Amino acid sequence: MQFTCLVILMASNAVGVLSFCFELLFVILQLPFSSVLPSSTTQGFSIQEATVYDLQLAFQKKQLSSKQVVEFYQKQIETQNSVLRGVLELNPDALAQAEKADEERKSKAPGSLSPLHGIPILVKDTITTKDKMNTTAGSFALLGSVVPRDAGVVTRLRKAGAIIIGKATLSEWSHYRSVAAPDGWSARGRHGKNPYTMDSPCGSSSGSAISVAANLVAVSLGTETDGSILCPSDSNSVVGIKPTVGLTSRAGVVPVSPRQDTVGPICRTVADAALLLQTIAGIDTNDKATIIASKYIPKGGYAQFLRKDGLRGKRLGVLRYFYAFGNDTFLHETFELHLKTIRERGAVLVDNLEIENIDEVYSGPSEGIAVAFEFKSSLNAYLKDLVASPVRSLADVIAFNNKHSKLVSAWEYGFEKVMIGNKLDAVVVPCASFSSVLAIGGYPGVTVPAGYQNAKPHQDHLQYHMLPCTVYTIIAKHKQIGTLTSATLVNPSHNSRVPRVHPLSRATTHRMARA
Repeated sequence: MQFTCLVILMASNAVGVLSFCFELLFVILQLPFSSVLPSSTTQGFSIQEATVYDLQLAFQKKQLSSKQVVEFYQKQIETQNSVLRGVLELNPDALAQAEKADEERKSKAPGSLSPLHGIPILVKDTITTKDKMNTTAGSFALLGSVVPRDAGVVTRLRKAGAIIIGKATLSEWSHYRSVAAPDGWSARGRHGKNPYTMDSPCGSSSGSAISVAANLVAVSLGTETDGSILCPSDSNSVVGIKPTVGLTSRAGVVPVSPRQDTVGPICRTVADAALLLQTIAGIDTNDKATIIASKYIPKGGYAQFLRKDGLRGKRLGVLRYFYAFGNDTFLHETFELHLKTIRERGAVLVDNLEIENIDEVYSGPSEGIAVAFEFKSSLNAYLKDLVASPVRSLADVIAFNNKHSKLVSAWEYGFEKVMIGNKLDAVVVPCASFSSVLAIGGYPGVTVPAGYQNAKPHQDHLQYHMLPCTVYTIIAKHKQIGTLTSATLVNPSHNSRVPRVHPLSRATTHRMARA
């Protein structure tokens, strides 16, 4: 089975962006509303494929408890994780936290709790949690280390009443241990599997995407330096948002590049991603970049911008540089269909745009050289801040891996010129191919599924996993922040979502269109 992924990459050289995109996104992907799969509670509610909205409604109707949700996902993980390897470890206190959430719900007035209250969330194993779980970036070198505090985003999740159910697998050290290592591999987690195809899940936030796609959890957090949210979300047919750098705190996250690192949601629906993003966005005094970015966060959060008419009047640029599909008529026809749909929904498409010096981003060494320098200094600072750790520097980590080998600028100007000169709200690009442009400039991006093809998969890796996707990149005029507004595209020929296919899955029904 091949599938198409609709990717939405948004750019904003200042910060916020995510308000325009939620209107945009809500019109770019119509995602499922309720599911008719097995695994129902005694009250008849099915947890499998349920969204945050579904779960909260079931809580209100007393059809479901947080404890039941946690138990369901723990069982899913027990059954499927030995094959998929999306989850690295579970939180031994998750059930106790769920019981606490259930008691709080009984004593609080309806509507007074956060939308994420009592919802289990999986976080990437680079995001620190001050609890009984490890934070190791997938490496045995950090096993047993003690972190000084929760990561900034985890603090916000706990305050909202969310339950950290466990840590997701990843490409070790966010795919910075070795360029030769396969996507989704780490010494601790071994090799994660794409639940659709049972091969590469892309990375580095592989486990976060695998787990959401396979119903091991409803929502998750990943991190991105260059493509690490967008690519696995693309490959595993889920929704990923790469926020503008500084919109979400990186404090307490194992770093790669302070200039490019960001933390964002990986979910099954745009609506869930919006809820998770508005929960984790905001000021953290331990990350100075959030202070500047916070002034662009819309009052009331991002979910308010989930509107079906969000594309009307928006100017979207089409960068044909990324549409070189060759003789693959399926890809060409699918993307043209999406562009037609976008026009029909009221957007103005500015076609055949070009970014000056775009080849420098993809063929030049500048980004790699800069990130290599930043990785060493930022990782050393992170390791020194740990309360206890087997390693205290990058040199220590390299020595550990050697000892235990068996275990283990021109572009920016051109981009802004295209956006501002054409008065664009977004740029439309296929798949995660635009990630380097966004990464270097700190711009945000969103990826959402676009459709499926029921045919024998091509043997070529890229064709096999990364069939049609569409990317929207948003940059505000004069470097001010655009507001990400919604996103839901109705694909006329693909109005249902194909379930994940792997040996242990019983999922047999399509995801129905969801607003």
